[in-house]
Amino acid sequence: MRFDIISCQPDLLESPFSHSILKRAQQKGLAEVHVHDLRKYAINKHGQIDDYAFGGGAGMVMMIEPIDKMITELQAERTYDAIIYMTPDGQTLNQQVVNKFSLLQNVIILCGHYKGVDERVRQHFVTHEISIGDYVLSGGELGAAVLADAIIRIIPGVLNDESSALTDSFQDGLLAPPVYTRPAEYKGMKVPDILMSGDAPKIEQWRFEQAVNRTKQRRPDLLED
Repeated sequence: MRFDIISCQPDLLESPFSHSILKRAQQKGLAEVHVHDLRKYAINKHGQIDDYAFGGGAGMVMMIEPIDKMITELQAERTYDAIIYMTPDGQTLNQQVVNKFSLLQNVIILCGHYKGVDERVRQHFVTHEISIGDYVLSGGELGAAVLADAIIRIIPGVLNDESSALTDSFQDGLLAPPVYTRPAEYKGMKVPDILMSGDAPKIEQWRFEQAVNRTKQRRPDLLED
C-alpha cells in the first residue's frame, strides 16, 4: 500500500515512519510512505503557500494553487483510491474506518495547517475527511501519522502474528481484556489462575467476559452502538 503525504512541515513526519513496525513494513515492501513538501509548489520565490482569508478574520488559509499542482502531478503518475484531508471537522477515526482504508492501494493524505485549506480543495479534490479526535492540533501531520500507523499495522504480513491485530481493542466492538506475563506472582500480586490452567476454551471465555466488563465500565457507548 502506498501513502503520499502532502505537508508544509514534512520534517514532522520523518521520525514516525523511521522506527519499529512502520519501518519494518516498508523494508518488507508491504507499505510505501512518501512525504512531499508543499512548499516546492509555492506560488513565488518566497515559498508562499498561504494567504489571508477573504472576508477578514484571524489566521491564514492554505491556497488552492500549490495543492492543485501537487495532487495533479501525483495523479499523473498513478491512480489514487482516496484523497484524505486531515481536519478537526472530519469523520472521527475509528477501527472500522481504518479497516476499510487498509483495503486500498494508493492513498494521498493532505495535512491541514493554519486555519485550514481553501474550501475549493475540499470540494473538488478531497474524497474523505478524517479527524483523530475532538481537539485541534497545530497541523495535520501528527494526525496523518496516526492514520497511517493504524492502517499499516493491519496490512497482512506487517505483524509477525497477524492474529494479534484481530484481538486488538475495537476490532470486535469491545475493548481488549487485561493481559499478563511473567512472573506469575510479583510482590504478592498474582496472575489469574485461569490464564495458567491450559484450558483454552475457558481462557477464551474469561477473556471475552473481561472484555465485556471493561467495555461496560470504560466505554459503554461501544455496547450501545
